[in-house]
Amino acid sequence: MPVPRSKSLILDIYGGFVRHLGGWIAIAHLIRLMGDLGVDEQAVRSSVSRMSRNGMLVRRERGSQVGYEVSDAAATILDEGDLRIFAGGMPARLEDGWVVATFSVPEADRDQRHQLRSRLAWLGFGNLGAGVWLAPRRALSRIREAVEELGLSAYVDLFEAHYRGFDEVARLAERCWDLEGLNQRYAQFIQGALPVVGRWRDQTSGDDRAAFVDYTTILHHWRKLPYLDPGLPQELLPARWQGGTAAGLFSEVLERLEKPARRYVEGVVTRR
Repeated sequence: MPVPRSKSLILDIYGGFVRHLGGWIAIAHLIRLMGDLGVDEQAVRSSVSRMSRNGMLVRRERGSQVGYEVSDAAATILDEGDLRIFAGGMPARLEDGWVVATFSVPEADRDQRHQLRSRLAWLGFGNLGAGVWLAPRRALSRIREAVEELGLSAYVDLFEAHYRGFDEVARLAERCWDLEGLNQRYAQFIQGALPVVGRWRDQTSGDDRAAFVDYTTILHHWRKLPYLDPGLPQELLPARWQGGTAAGLFSEVLERLEKPARRYVEGVVTRR
């Protein structure tokens, strides 16, 4: 698996642990946890400083301790992310059809246009053509909320549709999403997660620190995959699809390691 970036690992720690402990952590304790993950103090302080300037973290002092909590905007992103990362959703049904989003945002608002494209991709939409995006119909309510939140409802049209074209629906899906590339990423995740899961299957008890390291590492590498997966109907997926196997491994990691990992973090943050 690729080496994680310190900023991403900090978000993993806040999202996976700190939010459940009041949302604030002393910088000394964050440095300790990041050290367990192989990140040195200077890299942590540099990343925290950038994240604070970017509005993701907010500095707060508690007594003699200096620490940080996630901003309201970052907390919303983490909450929404939980729905994708931990939901383990079922594939969409082909008979339910599609939602089609078309838009034409003026050049003067190109920053908002970029935000809209990013949000469409985040919600699992695939690009069918210039200004035309496609997703399973169940994404309709979420894209409506996103468009209204961005203030772009005057430039976006949404349709419910069924494909009546001349190509096979599976080939249409291949044009909109890089399913083979996603399948390879799932396979890479499995390759990295299997040895970790295998070690813990063979143990009746384990070290909480080791559980924290393994859990956070697996969470980090899983986190992006649900955002790349549009949740297409089973009939449209490539042969030997790895998504189900990968999701099963991630669920096993949660079951085996989440509690001892949280226990370890609680021990670190309550230590004076």
